[in-house]
Amino acid sequence: MTGPLSGVRIVDLSQMATGPLATAWLADQGADVVKVEPPGGDGLRNFGSFAKGGITAFVLSCNRGKRSVGIDLSARPGVDLVRRMVADADVFVQNFRPGVVERLGLDPEVLRADNPGLITVSISGYGLAGPMSDRPVFDPVIQAITGHVATQVNPEIPFPDLVRHIVVDKATASFVAQAVTAALFERERSGQGQHIDLSMVDSSLAFLWPDAMMGETLLDDDVVGGPLVSELYSLTRCADGQLVYWAGTEKQLHGLYRALGHPEWISDERFGTKAASDRLENRQTLGALVGRAFEAMDVADAVDALVAHDVPCGLITDLGEVASQEQVVANESLVEFEHPTAGRVRQPRPPARFARTPADPAWGAPTIGQHTDEILGELGLTAAQIAEVRASGVVF
Repeated sequence: MTGPLSGVRIVDLSQMATGPLATAWLADQGADVVKVEPPGGDGLRNFGSFAKGGITAFVLSCNRGKRSVGIDLSARPGVDLVRRMVADADVFVQNFRPGVVERLGLDPEVLRADNPGLITVSISGYGLAGPMSDRPVFDPVIQAITGHVATQVNPEIPFPDLVRHIVVDKATASFVAQAVTAALFERERSGQGQHIDLSMVDSSLAFLWPDAMMGETLLDDDVVGGPLVSELYSLTRCADGQLVYWAGTEKQLHGLYRALGHPEWISDERFGTKAASDRLENRQTLGALVGRAFEAMDVADAVDALVAHDVPCGLITDLGEVASQEQVVANESLVEFEHPTAGRVRQPRPPARFARTPADPAWGAPTIGQHTDEILGELGLTAAQIAEVRASGVVF
């Protein structure tokens, strides 16, 4: 594999979405990720919808580019094999509940005694301490307690909703991947490894905060308030469909008026400036006028007019049509390839494109334990020794 992380080895004990997705992104950039799976495999493999040949769509997206070794960590020899792998690795990632790695003997201090330059990563749901730290966790639960659900309020529907994808898992994965590369960079200077602790709660708050929590950021009583970004989001109805537009500047606001055939609104003291149009009473009046103007237009004509006046906008694209969306095609954002068991597969190209160290990802995801013999051989085990540990059930 090529890419800016070529030569970096990651031993990944994480399961489900957050950790595996983070390490998949690192594999996209050239890291050699060894995925250690328990008997039965990563729990994500049990999410069996959209499956073929022993591979699900979810598993493929979260585990592409990795090598899989099957090891039973309930047996001491299995733990010893993982320690041997980690002794020659750069990064060790796990998302067990707090206390599990210590019971296994895989805690950061023990591992770094054998490998001082090792970067260890602990991913948890709620954090390593506190009243919720031992609870089971799932993305929508973290959405609920950290404010994501509260922001999903459509003025036309009087109750909040979930974000309908694993936004917290993916946000946490982004922070994990960035933290790992930062720690690798620091190690180049110091020569020392370190431990990284991330929780889904902290990641969720950090991801949500800049826009959704504007009202909870400036705490003095004399702060001048205004609408939250979420209050300005809306789906706009036209005569034959829906679109999304955003007039965030005064120039775009005037472009909107012209696109709708109402340039006279520019000189209206209620709407002509961004500050005036943002006042609650004016915003409500303007919203009704704009809504009626859009409802009189076909959606294609509305988009053409908005584009002509440099107002950001887009049609609502069905999931099945995203791959053929013209900018997606122009960017070559998606790739298709043939998986040995899953057949024809489509995946997004890694969004960061490196000019000097371009990545050439290994697109397929492994089956459970697909590379067990290969990885044990890299640890120095002979064919006879591999057969012996296989017979014992420690590896599979």
